[in-house]
Amino acid sequence: MRDVTVDADNAAIVSAIIAMAHNLKLDVIAEGVETFEQMDFLRQANCVEIQGFLFSRPLPVGEVEHLFNRM
Repeated sequence: MRDVTVDADNAAIVSAIIAMAHNLKLDVIAEGVETFEQMDFLRQANCVEIQGFLFSRPLPVGEVEHLFNRM
């Protein structure tokens, strides 16, 4: 995901993977989303399930509930 917003080749690869997965009726979850620009790109590419440091660093189980309660 790192260069997807600045490298046309990376963007094309990610878009193709998302489209192929949707055509195969698979769910798509993008990993490694760190910026709002990456998130916007993924939304435009029809990938709405994402995870990454943009939302939170990895947490112990006990802290996950606290995180969700803040959202």
